[in-house]
Amino acid sequence: MIVGIDIGTQSLKAVVLSPDMKIIGQHAIPYAPYFPQAGWAEQDPRQWEEALGPAIDGALAKAGRKADEVTALGFGGQLDGCVAIDRHGKPLHSCLIWMDRRAQTDGIDADEVHRRCGVVLDATHLAAKIRWLKRHAPAVTQAVKFHVPVSYLVSRVTGSHAIDHATASTSMVYGLKERSYDEGLLTAFGIGADELPAVLDMADRAGHLSGEGAALTGLPKGIPVATGTGDDFSSALGAGLVTPGRFINVLGTAEVTGALHPVSVIDPGRLVETHAFLDGHYFIENPGWLSGGALVWFRDTFRLASFDELTALAGQVPPGAEGVTFLPALSGAMAPEWIASARGAFYGLTPAHGTPHLARALLEGLAFAMRDVFERVHALGVETQALRIAGGGARSVLWRQIRADLIGLPAETPLHTDTSAIAAAVLAGKAAGQLEDVGRTVSDLNPVADVTLPLVRHREAYDNAYRRYRQLFESLRPLF
Repeated sequence: MIVGIDIGTQSLKAVVLSPDMKIIGQHAIPYAPYFPQAGWAEQDPRQWEEALGPAIDGALAKAGRKADEVTALGFGGQLDGCVAIDRHGKPLHSCLIWMDRRAQTDGIDADEVHRRCGVVLDATHLAAKIRWLKRHAPAVTQAVKFHVPVSYLVSRVTGSHAIDHATASTSMVYGLKERSYDEGLLTAFGIGADELPAVLDMADRAGHLSGEGAALTGLPKGIPVATGTGDDFSSALGAGLVTPGRFINVLGTAEVTGALHPVSVIDPGRLVETHAFLDGHYFIENPGWLSGGALVWFRDTFRLASFDELTALAGQVPPGAEGVTFLPALSGAMAPEWIASARGAFYGLTPAHGTPHLARALLEGLAFAMRDVFERVHALGVETQALRIAGGGARSVLWRQIRADLIGLPAETPLHTDTSAIAAAVLAGKAAGQLEDVGRTVSDLNPVADVTLPLVRHREAYDNAYRRYRQLFESLRPLF
């Protein structure tokens, strides 16, 4: 049996795969990030460690299996977080997670970062966070390594410091063409190559479960542990994005959107980034805006009982939300442009509008950002024939319909919508030599279970609402 772990923003999830590559158990342990001030977002890495054993125990219990039957372990999880560790492997500071945009990018050549790395110079990415910690966190002077969440947990359970090419390609110090760290950019950010994990393939064996790792996980010492990958990539892979032709839309806490391409393409408008992926492909993607997290905010702010209540309210209002528009920038804008100082907004309210209109506008506004990315990807020559929706939001029939209608493509939903841990487990199987073809295994394990066809009668209303959203963004730009 194989165990895959997803280190999420709001929970850590474990999945158990049987020897014939079927999901036989899964379990999640919740936790939450904290927000010390506007633009800041943190998590204590010890939350992940404390959740690891209980999540695995729960998944094994549901599978009716014992820990000593597990033969491999893999991790997927949050991108762009930064964990500084001391020589004992312990964190020196809370993790600055993906939505934290406090870091400065002054003195760095944005054009050079874009040209060499294929990414946008932005405070969300790892190198900027490392530099911020070095400047502002005295304890970090004792740091010997800087990790992302996945490589951090891999190091905690194996003692090895490894990161995969895809995740490294988000750091702003990884040369996309050279497939290695870029010395010039390392120098610009004040980072030593020895302060970062070694770069391996996501399906490579990072190491074996150490005694400390066995204590943290409850699994047998010595089993292989895969390098794993960040959740932009593990969620897409677990949803079946293994060859070009599909536009992926992962509706998690953040909303990841993009498509595979056989060659690297660089977006001159810098809405999408280009990342290394599996089997020589490149993932042309926007790393995501607060999406499921925005639904959590709305549910809690308006004191709704559940997400089902939110979508039921939204379903009472026709496409276009009768003139109400939501700008999806609760933690800064990532579409139609990356602007860290942008803020969310509802526009178009009158006394005739109520909570259902706000709920509908929320769902639509988040989907408008997806359309921004879809149109840019196509403008770059990346062709797609269908939309593949995954993540917790994929369980909403209404949200699937909104997205299919917005871009005029059928929306495919896989059998299992929480996909990051699935990919982590499959990568572990590959690292352990228990399977040959990652793509085929994922496709067999998680086939398409539902297809939502676009409704032509909704297109005009959505086109008008989308134009209004773009006009609103431009009108508010001077305030950002």
